[in-house]
Amino acid sequence: MPAMTRRAFVGGVSATAAGAALSLAGGTFASAAARDRALAATAARAVRVEGTTLEQAAAPTGGSGYQRLAAGPGWPLVVRGELAGPQAGRDDRRTALTGFVQFTDLHLMDTESPFRFEYLARWNGSAHRPQETLTVRGASSLVERVNSLSAGPYTGKPLDLVMTTGDNTDNHEQIELDWYLKVLSGGRITPNSGDPTRYEGVQNSGSSAYWNPEISFLDDYKAKGFPQVPGFLGAAGRPFDAPGLNVPWYSTVGNHDDSLEGTLPDLGLLDALYTGRHKLEGCDDADAAKIMEALRRDPAGAAVLLGHLFADGNFVREITPDERRRPFNLKEFAKAHLDPAVTGPGPHGHGFTADAVASGKLYYTFRIADGVLGISLDTTNQAGFADGSIGTAQLRWLEQTLQAHSGHWYDTDGHTVRGGQGNDLIVIFSHHTSTTMGNLVLDPRNIFEKRHDGNELVALLQRYPNVVAWVNGHTHENRITPHGHAVPERAFWEINTASHVDFPQHARIIEIADNRDGTISLFTTLIESAAPYATDFNDTSDAGLAALYRELSFNDLYGHPTAKLGDPVDHNTELLLTKPNA
Repeated sequence: MPAMTRRAFVGGVSATAAGAALSLAGGTFASAAARDRALAATAARAVRVEGTTLEQAAAPTGGSGYQRLAAGPGWPLVVRGELAGPQAGRDDRRTALTGFVQFTDLHLMDTESPFRFEYLARWNGSAHRPQETLTVRGASSLVERVNSLSAGPYTGKPLDLVMTTGDNTDNHEQIELDWYLKVLSGGRITPNSGDPTRYEGVQNSGSSAYWNPEISFLDDYKAKGFPQVPGFLGAAGRPFDAPGLNVPWYSTVGNHDDSLEGTLPDLGLLDALYTGRHKLEGCDDADAAKIMEALRRDPAGAAVLLGHLFADGNFVREITPDERRRPFNLKEFAKAHLDPAVTGPGPHGHGFTADAVASGKLYYTFRIADGVLGISLDTTNQAGFADGSIGTAQLRWLEQTLQAHSGHWYDTDGHTVRGGQGNDLIVIFSHHTSTTMGNLVLDPRNIFEKRHDGNELVALLQRYPNVVAWVNGHTHENRITPHGHAVPERAFWEINTASHVDFPQHARIIEIADNRDGTISLFTTLIESAAPYATDFNDTSDAGLAALYRELSFNDLYGHPTAKLGDPVDHNTELLLTKPNA
């Protein structure tokens, strides 16, 4: 929907005007008075703002080159009324139903793994990031932030849970999965593989293509102002104690959790490269072009090309083998969640059961709160490519589940159907978004099953009025999309949140409230990690490294922070919906 037609307001200022006035920092208004009015309106409506981007948000302090970050002004609430109009007095009437947190795209990363594509960074920016050795510490700092929040900012209700919406690991390695489970449940972590006493990745290779933080060599990154940080790599791999979440948490699977680099089909043929002693640190432009073309058109062929590059021996470095780098499959992903060592506040299995381990079907339902049901989907496709889709069996299961929890719904002709025993509000979780579910290649897990795209899923969800939101990740961008309908109760919101590996490194609090006037409000509030904004290149403490993780991500040569940040209407919002008829 074009911005000019959005019924959305920022403390009395239209969302369109606010969007024009806000800068990347999120807090530079056309005038100080306009900013003060917007923030005063936010503060007046919120129960608490501390620890959220309502209070403050990371902002660059320089004009060009490598930029330092500081605490910028908070971002005000944007009221979005595309799907239902806001009614006066709702703040005094509403009843809180639930509040929870979405993590997404943590990409906990074994940066010393032989099976990574760092040398493709010039063509694919996600292949290498200067901050990637710090993913585990950055995620743990995000956990610290959630633990510091006593309740949702608008309802004041204690948070019920955290859901991670996929790409929890980067290259579906067992060691990455171990780190992920300990980050969320707590425990001692050594974010290093191979030789525990030294770093064996590309960032001490002396290649100009990578940021080499510990040496004075002028690589492409230092030429843009990146610092030299003595002791950085050793500190990045140093053991630390992760506190773990103090609320229950659940997992949704993403393409990086089941494919080679989230793109190539894992047929079990390349495990020896994962766990072996040779790491490819580069390739010439002609080989890179062949690999990129194969990744776009023939993922299996790309895997073959990579095997040939290892065999040729050019740009290959000898490293310490590590069996913990062995790729896991989806059944093993579920089984790891059932390990008694994965403690924390629960629940046991974090959404997965013994049946999921046996079947490999990683979609499930769970209770978010009284009257609110969560449905976690598996939108991955192991045939390869990054985007996803959904199989017929899962689609049928989803429809049956929606019917069981809905007092009424609509058939494909638009006629009302009654029959469900429940009347829950329903939140859908998946990794992929409605626009990134076009990968209809037949899935090797079930070669005879048809695949269905995001448009089909939207159409199905709109037949069930109790569906209020679809929460997802994958794009690494903040984006909130209204899915309207001529019948108001058939509308829902799609809430897409940026990753925690690329800037802005956000997670999102989502609160649901019944306004008791025929509408429902979904409040979405972005949060950052607990790391300080200011960095000191001589500070390699845990907090200092977590701060540097954020700053490096902002300065990533291929990071595109402006595009991933989203607009004010995708940040801190009140999303209004017509309450479904009983």
